[in-house]
Amino acid sequence: MLKERICKDLYEEIERLEKSIIELEDEVIQLKAQIQAKTEEVNNLAIENENLRYKLERLQKTYAQMVEILKKMKFPIILLDEDDEQR
Repeated sequence: MLKERICKDLYEEIERLEKSIIELEDEVIQLKAQIQAKTEEVNNLAIENENLRYKLERLQKTYAQMVEILKKMKFPIILLDEDDEQR
């Protein structure tokens, strides 16, 4: 009788542990999916950042070229530094 009760308790504990393992495996799968989604988001943001940086460089280069053209034409221009105006 004691042997059967001990065995029953052990089997119940094994079942409980197996359920816990399954729950943990499911949680690991969910966490892996979240990591993958965040990794994709980071990669997309890095690509977007690089594209914006490239566009900014092109705009700055175009601006500088336009200023040089206007200077060569002796066109009267006033260059304002917007950062100085906001202070």
